[in-house]
Amino acid sequence: MNFNEAIRKAAKAMGKIFPTITGILILISLFNTLVPASSYKLLFHGTIFDPVIGSLLGSIVAGNPVTSYLISGDLLRQGISLLTVTAFLTAWVTVGVVQLPAEIQFLGKKFTIIRNLSAFFLSLLVAFATVIIMGL
Repeated sequence: MNFNEAIRKAAKAMGKIFPTITGILILISLFNTLVPASSYKLLFHGTIFDPVIGSLLGSIVAGNPVTSYLISGDLLRQGISLLTVTAFLTAWVTVGVVQLPAEIQFLGKKFTIIRNLSAFFLSLLVAFATVIIMGL
């Protein structure tokens, strides 16, 4: 395969996935705009289930790391535990329920499901490890 043929194939593949990616970005932006970070506190009640709720929330809302740091700082200031915030932050960046259609289309269903489930459970392990390492 020569260079020009490779460029054409890559452009064709990007053209197929572009509408899906655009739709996903619009959904994420709308959700992040319509649901303020202060409303996240309503979901946390200081129970042992908060890290799981944090991971679930992070998996659903998704977004870029910079935004997650700002939201996480706000959650910490609101008194939500580091364990919960770390689970939320890790899942926010690594799990993507909203991006599932694009990921399935691009990488395949089996790989996408395994990757997302692994990332979800690892977000909980990372949260526990972070709290243990920090000695909190």
